[in-house]
Amino acid sequence: MKTFNYILVLVMLLSASSCDLNEVPVDTGTNEAIFGSESGMELYANSFYDLLPGTDVGVFQDDDNSDLVARNGVDNYLAPNALSPITSSGWTWTGLRNINYFIENAEKSTVPTKTHFIGVARFFRALFYFDKVKRFGDVPWIEKPIDIMDTTQLNAPRDSRFDVMDKVLADLNYAIENITLANDASRTLITKNVARAYKTRICLFEASFRKYHKNDATANTWYGEVVKEANAITGFTLHAGAAADRGYRELFIAKSPYTDETILSVALSSNLQVFSSANRRFISPTYGNRPSLTRRFVNTYLNLDGTPFTSKAGYATTPFVDEVKDRDLRLKQTIRLGDYRRTENGTPVIAPPNFSQTYTGYQPIKWCYDERFPFDDESRNDNAHIVMRWAEVLLNKAEALAELNTITAADWTATIGALRKRAGITGATLTTLPTVADPYMLTFFANKFTNPVLLEVLRERGVELIFEGLRPDDLRRWKLGDLFASAPMNGMYVPALGEYDLNADGIKDVCFYQGTKPPSTTPTIAFVDVSPSTAVGRLQLSNGTSGEVMWNPGARQWTEAKYLYPIPQAVRDRNPALGQNPLW
Repeated sequence: MKTFNYILVLVMLLSASSCDLNEVPVDTGTNEAIFGSESGMELYANSFYDLLPGTDVGVFQDDDNSDLVARNGVDNYLAPNALSPITSSGWTWTGLRNINYFIENAEKSTVPTKTHFIGVARFFRALFYFDKVKRFGDVPWIEKPIDIMDTTQLNAPRDSRFDVMDKVLADLNYAIENITLANDASRTLITKNVARAYKTRICLFEASFRKYHKNDATANTWYGEVVKEANAITGFTLHAGAAADRGYRELFIAKSPYTDETILSVALSSNLQVFSSANRRFISPTYGNRPSLTRRFVNTYLNLDGTPFTSKAGYATTPFVDEVKDRDLRLKQTIRLGDYRRTENGTPVIAPPNFSQTYTGYQPIKWCYDERFPFDDESRNDNAHIVMRWAEVLLNKAEALAELNTITAADWTATIGALRKRAGITGATLTTLPTVADPYMLTFFANKFTNPVLLEVLRERGVELIFEGLRPDDLRRWKLGDLFASAPMNGMYVPALGEYDLNADGIKDVCFYQGTKPPSTTPTIAFVDVSPSTAVGRLQLSNGTSGEVMWNPGARQWTEAKYLYPIPQAVRDRNPALGQNPLW
C-alpha cells in the first residue's frame, strides 16, 4: 500500500500532522465526505499503511546490526559514546495523530461497516505503540487527538510500558474481532489473519521482555496469547517451490508474493517506480553496509542428516568448499555456494563468493536477483517486500510453547520439523523433541538458555529468519545485548596464505597475501591483503598467516542503557515530566 502515497494529500486536507506532542494539528476541512461513506473511510485508512516498513532499505537491512552479520562500519547505536539524549531520535507522533483522528470520527459515523475500519486503525495504533515501547519503554498513552489547550495531556508524564502494552493487546484483540476482511489475494492489505500474525510477534516480544528483563509473572500469559493466536490462523502453509533447493529463496525474489506462505507484504512496482535497493546493499562494494554472514552463525546450519555441523571432528578448520557440503538447503539459498550462477545481461556466469564484495566469504543472495544489470548498480529491485510470513508464526508458536514447557512431539513436528523438512533435513530431528543441549548452541547464546528444546527453536529462528529484520529485537528481548558488540565478525577458514578455488571449478577465486601483492595468472581473482594491522577496515587471519578471516569494522560498545533509547533532550526540555530512561 505504500504505492498509494497520494492518499496523504487527502489526509493533509483533513488535518495537519504534528511531529511532537505539543504541536497540535488543527482540522482544516469537513469530515463528512470521509466518515459519511464506506469508500471515504477506506480511502483514509489507506494512509495508515505508511507505518509499515519502508521498501528502499527494507527489513532486509535491519539485521546488519546484529550478532549474525559482518558489515561495513559501526552504527551510532553501537559506536562508543555515539548514542546520547542529544543524538537520540524516534520521538515522533505524526502517525498516532492521524489514527486517533480517524477513530474519533469513525466512531460517530453511521456507516454500517465502520467497525471494520476502526479495527484497521486500532491495528495500526498497536503497531505504532509497539514500536515506541520497544524503543523507549514507558511512553505516554494517547487515544484522542490532543487539543492545543490541553496542557494536562501535553505536560503529562509517561505511562508504564506494562499499561501501554495492555492497551496494545486490547487494540489487537479489537482488530481481530472486527476486521471483516478474511483473505486478500494481493497480500498487501490488513486482514484478520494479518492482525493475528502480528499479535504473535508482539506478544512474544512482550513475554520475553517481561521474563528476562523484569522477571514478571505475567510473562506466561503473554506466551499463552502467542500460542492461542497462532492456532487461530488458517489458510497458510510453507511454500514448497519447484524444487527442494529453491522453494525458500523463491519467496524473496518473487515480484508477486507467494500466497501460500506470505501473510503480509509491501508491493513494489517498476511501472510505478517503487523499488528497493536489495541488490545494491548486498552486492555493491561501495553502496550500503555490504553485509556478510559470520562463520559463527553459519556453523549453526545443520547437516542434511539433522546432526549439528559442529559435532564433526575438525569442523573449525574445514575450508569453505568442504564445510558447505550436505548442509541445510537454506544455506545455499541464503549465500553463494559452489554451484551458484548469475547472469550478466542474460548471459550465465559462474559466481563464487566475491571478496571484492564480501568481508567473510559468506555472501548473501537472499532478497537479491541473480541478474547483475541494472540491479547491482541501481536501486531497481521490484521483488515483493515480505514483512510477515507463516514460517515466523510457526517459530513464534514453537518458542512460546518451549518457554511454557508445554511443547509436544506433535507441536514440534508441525513447527520446527516442518521447517527443517522443507530445508531438506532428514532424521529424527523432524519429529522428536531434543533431550540434550548442543554444546555449540549453549556457547552461542552465552549460556543464557539451557533447555535443549528452546535452544533448537532459537537455532531454527536464526536460520529461517536471517535478513528479515527480527534479530536485533530478539537480542534485546532475550537480554542478550552483549552479543551486539562481542560476537566476532569472522569468516571462512583459510589454511595458509595463497590462492583458493572457492567453487571447485578449477579457477582460483581469491588470493590471501601479506606484504607485496603477488602476481596471478587469473585476471578475475580477488586479492585480499591480510598483513598484520590493527586498523579499522582491514581483514586479518585469526592465526596470522592462517585461520578464520576476521573483519574489523571499528570499535563496538554495549551498555545496559542501550536496551532502551534515551528520551531526546529537546523533548525533555519541552516536557520535563517525561523523565529519562535508566542509565542515561
